[in-house]
Amino acid sequence: MKNFLSHLQCTETGEIFSADEPHGLSPNAQKVLYPRYDLEAAKGSIDPYSFLNRPRNMWRFFELMPIRNEENIVSLGEGGTPMLRAKKLERKYGVRTLYIKDEGVNPTGSFKARGLSAAVSKAYELGLTKLTVPSAGNAAGSLASYCARAGLECYVFMPNDAPEANKKEALLAGAKLTLVDGLISDAGKLSREKAIELGLFDVSTLREPYRVEGKKTMGYEIALDLGWRLPDVIVYPTGGGTGIVGMWKAFDEMEQMGWINEKRPKMIVVQANGCAPIVRAYNEGKRFAEPWENASTIASGIRVPSAVGDYLILDAVRESQGTAITVSDDEILESTREIGISEGIWAAPEGAATLAGYKKLLRQGIITSTDETLLMNTGTGYKYMDVAMPV
Repeated sequence: MKNFLSHLQCTETGEIFSADEPHGLSPNAQKVLYPRYDLEAAKGSIDPYSFLNRPRNMWRFFELMPIRNEENIVSLGEGGTPMLRAKKLERKYGVRTLYIKDEGVNPTGSFKARGLSAAVSKAYELGLTKLTVPSAGNAAGSLASYCARAGLECYVFMPNDAPEANKKEALLAGAKLTLVDGLISDAGKLSREKAIELGLFDVSTLREPYRVEGKKTMGYEIALDLGWRLPDVIVYPTGGGTGIVGMWKAFDEMEQMGWINEKRPKMIVVQANGCAPIVRAYNEGKRFAEPWENASTIASGIRVPSAVGDYLILDAVRESQGTAITVSDDEILESTREIGISEGIWAAPEGAATLAGYKKLLRQGIITSTDETLLMNTGTGYKYMDVAMPV
């Protein structure tokens, strides 16, 4: 298959860089780099309905992914996750259409598998051999697993109080694990220091250009599963925010190729009230979010005090006429149980936060009963035995 990767572009200044050598943030602006594609050529070459006949994983979209040679793909079968109708919840809340996209069935149990498959594949293609990541949880196990698959060295830096399952899966896949007193921001600082000292390549959230490409495939899958249209609302649990900006990027690419029209879902950010830098920046009308002090929540994946892609998240929310909302840990636990009892899905706390946010938005009239809404469950609850609500 022909790949249409063209170049990298700074999301702030528009500067162009080569996609055939390693890059982190754009060197001048220190902002996120996006891979760009020759979409005009792709439009004339790809039949969007042909994806239905390909294996149900994220690499079915190879032409629009950042890997030049298919032989360099490092995969465990990620993507192709189910988008399930939540019919009991529909009846309970008197709404017409509610979906849950269950990313917990991915390899390594979360949507992090998508981003790390893409990032490790590109690192492998570029000849990098030693990768590092700070992680509050699921990214650690995902990077470790994909590095093991590719035969690369993996270094992981995690807060001491990260979930035990995440620590163990990283170790079992051969990662060199360092635990840090503090939050993911502290782990990130140490990871970057060690990257300089030991010659490691940093694949932390949006600090390299390729994890977002794995996450954007969620957007392609949503459109494909709905017959090349999009829902009215997408509710997304937001820490680093790669998923929300990845889907937003996918929607733009699809529109440029003529696969969808200009209609966009309202993009809804949900954060915990103990760590809500994006919600605060949204409410204050700011494009950049100040770091959150003393971040605390049981949902470790969204306990992210500062997001390097804050401006991209906030741009997507505002351009889509969406909003940003907080929920409490008690509301997250209640919704975890509610999703399990109603739909048989054991959601991660981050995923359950979307239902908690959805209920609030329904009560406030921001989401209506006729809106076709999609909740993103970003991981499996099996990794959170220590915080699961007792029966």
